[in-house]
Amino acid sequence: MGFISGFSKFNRSQRIDFIVQNTALNGSEAHDFDDYDSPDGNQQRIYSEMIENYVGNFPVPMGVVTNMLINGETYIVPFVTEESSVIAAASKAAKFWAKRGGFKATVLGVIKKGQVHFTWNGKQQLIKELFPVIREKLFEATQALTEKMRQRGGGITAIHLIDKTQELPDYYQVDVSFETADAMGANFINSCLEKISFALQDISELNSDECRVEIIMAILSNYTPECFVRCWVECPVEKLEGWNKALSYKSFATKFKQSVDIANIDVSRAATHNKGIFNGIDAVLLATGNDWRATSASAHAYASRNGKYTGLTTLTLTEKSFIYELELPMALGTVGGITGIHPTVKNSLAILKYPDARKLMMIAAASGLASNFGAIASLITTGIQAGHMKMHLSNILNQLNINFLESDIVRNYFSDKAISYNAVEEFIQKMRKKNEFT
Repeated sequence: MGFISGFSKFNRSQRIDFIVQNTALNGSEAHDFDDYDSPDGNQQRIYSEMIENYVGNFPVPMGVVTNMLINGETYIVPFVTEESSVIAAASKAAKFWAKRGGFKATVLGVIKKGQVHFTWNGKQQLIKELFPVIREKLFEATQALTEKMRQRGGGITAIHLIDKTQELPDYYQVDVSFETADAMGANFINSCLEKISFALQDISELNSDECRVEIIMAILSNYTPECFVRCWVECPVEKLEGWNKALSYKSFATKFKQSVDIANIDVSRAATHNKGIFNGIDAVLLATGNDWRATSASAHAYASRNGKYTGLTTLTLTEKSFIYELELPMALGTVGGITGIHPTVKNSLAILKYPDARKLMMIAAASGLASNFGAIASLITTGIQAGHMKMHLSNILNQLNINFLESDIVRNYFSDKAISYNAVEEFIQKMRKKNEFT
């Protein structure tokens, strides 16, 4: 297959035909794309216009976590995930903590950032002296763009000059802070930054025969340490009794503390520890149409803020109390983007009782803490695989094309046994040879 030209101009059928002709996908398999089309023609059109080079919809399971008590209010939380046991773990943790006061959460800030990156070959002291005047001109240049956002209580809250010339010759940033109300605000932020970049090039004090502003780029930052949420659970240590009958509450608390400490000293464990948090957060963000990639990038940068990648949770353990908390940056929105056009996103927001952006931040953080708590609690007691593989058994049976009768027999057999793909496959082959699937 040579260089492809004009593919984006093909209609959907032409794109699929081209793929069939030039890849290992056969025509029969290509028809599977049609199985996931929306029966609503208008909705299907919306899907097809969301992205470039569209060929079909990709279904991902959606479930809910119940008993999620956050700041005294109980939620049913939609999770979109393909991974077995994520919802089960979060649900178990949510129910466990609902009986112990639930999750507490607070939003510590909602400021988002963006930068205009540029070079200027004049004297450092001069641009610093001029910047108070320049700042006002930049605010003025964005007035028309920010008017509606200001009416909703948002807008540009600060503009600063950052001197980076010691790290890169002639390099500066105009660092801009934004409040975007209930919108994630990416398009709003980027539009403002581009307007500021044009204004910088028009400011006479910075542009002459001797020196000139050269714009490198203008873009929001997905690192949002001032858009921040804190979530925690707490109870007397003895109230930890009940998660696992084989482990006393003192042993449970001690091992839990050790697991958190390990995530703060070992990068291998820290990455998996934080992934367990995002099992819950990403599932909520997918369900509500938010940018899970941006939130993950921001949180991982925050986890490395002290020069070493560590876990995002902390545990305060005394003889009397257990306090487990999660703090991370998270920029979310409940208006704009696909929130008003994607039917499942609209349903998810309805299930959550139409939260504003701050409340959604707290729900997502609690979901992350529940997922992480459930995972660690399993690791230090029964081990992660016992529950995970029981949930994964359905996937194995589907891969092996088991019918309903055979499925019931296999599930019953493995109800008290270790589960693996090979073990299930061998059992099925054995039963079929003996003709015991009847």
